[in-house]
Amino acid sequence: TNMIIDVRTYSWTNLDQLGRHMADRLMDRQGERWTPVDASATAHERAMGCVDGALVMGFRSERLGARIPNELVAEFVGKAPQKRAGIAGIDPTSADAMDEIRRAAGMGLVGVSVSPSCQGFHPAHSSAMRLYDECVKRGMPVFISGLDPLTAGAEMEFGRPGLWDEVARSFPELRIVVSQLGHPWVDETLVLLSKHHHVYADISGVASRPWQLYNALLSATSFGVMDKLLFASGFPYEVPSKTIETMYSVNAFAHGTQLPTVPRAQIRGIVERNAAECLGIETGFAASEASRIAAGGGASGESREMEWEILLRNEARGTRQNS
Repeated sequence: TNMIIDVRTYSWTNLDQLGRHMADRLMDRQGERWTPVDASATAHERAMGCVDGALVMGFRSERLGARIPNELVAEFVGKAPQKRAGIAGIDPTSADAMDEIRRAAGMGLVGVSVSPSCQGFHPAHSSAMRLYDECVKRGMPVFISGLDPLTAGAEMEFGRPGLWDEVARSFPELRIVVSQLGHPWVDETLVLLSKHHHVYADISGVASRPWQLYNALLSATSFGVMDKLLFASGFPYEVPSKTIETMYSVNAFAHGTQLPTVPRAQIRGIVERNAAECLGIETGFAASEASRIAAGGGASGESREMEWEILLRNEARGTRQNS
C-alpha cells in the first residue's frame, strides 16, 4: 500500500527537554530565522496535514541532561493513532534502559530511538547490544538520531554510520534506520544500506539542503539503494510539504546542463514508500488524498507532480485565509 509516512518528527513542550546546551544552541539558531522553531502539538498536527502518518520520536540523553519523555510521546500519539505512532527515546547507558523499553512497549510505542553521539556510546557497546536484542524480540526497529545542531558535548566519532556494521551483522533481523542519510558520512551510509538487508536511511536534514540532496540521491541511485531510503522531514526543523516539494524539484540542477538526473519514479518511490511495512511495525495509518496523488493511480510522473503542487498551493491558501 502506497502511503506518505514521515518517519522522523519531534514534538516537545519546552526547550529544556532537549538539555540546556541544546536549548541554547537552538535559541541562537532561532535568532537567525524569520520564524522560531515551533514543536508544539498544535504545530505538529498542522504540519502533518499532507501526510498519511508520522512517527514521533522521544529523546533521552543522560550525558546532555535531555529528555523528551516517552509518556509525553505516548499521550500525544494516542490522541490520533490513525495519524501518529510513537518511538521511544532510550539511552542505553542509563541504568533503567531495559526497564524503559518494556514500559515503552506497554505504552504502545513501536520503536526505539538512540543517539550514540549525543549519548556517548559506541553503537556496539555491550549495554546497547542488550537493548537491540530486546528490540529484535519485540519487533521494534531502532532509529539512529542525531539532534541538530549538535552540541559541543556530543561525541562525533560515535556518530559514524559504519560503526553500525557490527550491530547489523550481529542482529540481521533488526530493522535499523539511519537519520539524515548519515550526514556528513553519506557514502558510508549508502555502503551500509547496500550491505545489510534491514538497514534503511531517512532523508531528513539533507532534504533541506537541495544541492546535497541531489548529489546524495545520485549516489544512492548508483549504489542501487534508492529502495532503502525513507521519507522524513525532521519536523520541527522542516515541514513535510516543503520536503516533498524539494524532492520533486531536485532535478532542477540538471536542467539545461549535462548533469545526470535522478529517475522520477525513484523519487516518487521515496515519497510514497510505506515505511511501516518496510520496518515491520503496526500502525493505524490509512491512505489519504495526498498519498493517492503521490501514488498517482497510473497517472504520468508530470501530472502527478502537478497535482501535488496544486494540493500544496490550496493548503497554503487555506492556511493564509485562516490566519
